[in-house]
Amino acid sequence: MIETIDIEVLGTKDTRSGFGEGLLEIGKRNKDVVALCADLTGSLKMNAFQDEFPERFFQVGIAEANMMGMAAGMTIGGKIPFTGTFANFSTGRVYDQIRQSIAYSNKNVKICASHAGLTLGEDGATHQILEDIGMMKMLPNMTVIVPADFNQTKQATMAIADHVGAVYLRFGRPSVPIFVKPDANFTIGKADIIMEGTDVTIIACGHLVWKSIEAAKELAQKGISAEVINMHTIKPLDEEAVLQSVAKTGCVVTAEEHMLNGGLGDSVAQVLSRNNPTPQEYVGVNDTFGESGTPAELMAKYGIDTPNVVAAALKVIQRK
Repeated sequence: MIETIDIEVLGTKDTRSGFGEGLLEIGKRNKDVVALCADLTGSLKMNAFQDEFPERFFQVGIAEANMMGMAAGMTIGGKIPFTGTFANFSTGRVYDQIRQSIAYSNKNVKICASHAGLTLGEDGATHQILEDIGMMKMLPNMTVIVPADFNQTKQATMAIADHVGAVYLRFGRPSVPIFVKPDANFTIGKADIIMEGTDVTIIACGHLVWKSIEAAKELAQKGISAEVINMHTIKPLDEEAVLQSVAKTGCVVTAEEHMLNGGLGDSVAQVLSRNNPTPQEYVGVNDTFGESGTPAELMAKYGIDTPNVVAAALKVIQRK
């Protein structure tokens, strides 16, 4: 049996609340921060900002395309706009506006997207989006961030206010364990090594980071030492962290609440194929839409739960 680092759990909370608290904090620090919401203020936890700074909050209604255009225009006057709506409406519904008015024009807009992936749950496939990381990372001038828990989402929200350039910040609806320290340093483009190991590298983002920690503990009981990396920034990817880890372990599993095509796994595979071809297994949703159900039921059915990470690790180790 391999000993693993004991990860302290500081409670449970949804990551969207981390966004809400972070937004309020940066609003207090920087008067140029403004917020726009497409009729989902409560769902995005933007109420506190709205109450504190009503003159800097803009409720645009169910008009997401207009919201993106407004945000792009506000940057010309020196404002730092944070847009808020569900991930599906933050990307799929408004991709043209993001591409033309924000990414192509290199505007300093922060696209903040809640209720991403399958864990949106009972609202079903029309509201769940599993393609958004791929869509956004392919845009030039776009930074893509997928934090792992409440604290890290708050930290990321505050960090992107200081970053000059377009950002896609993706977070979720359900309550998940909090394991990132409240005073942890968040650096865009710099991965966090959660556990060190020698037999297999597990690189995860978002809700799958905690699932990967659980998987590492199960693997340790089997005598397998897993290194767990929280790759909270998908673009720019921390290539050095990837290469240093696989040089030690010789194989890698990527885990994400996203389609297999276009997500974190693809980004890691590109790095490895160019620098150090390495056996890799993927944990993600395999070319399908979701359905209505609880987050736990959907993660289990669509193969993005702790047992899937364990199985992928066991499989990839055999390929070394």
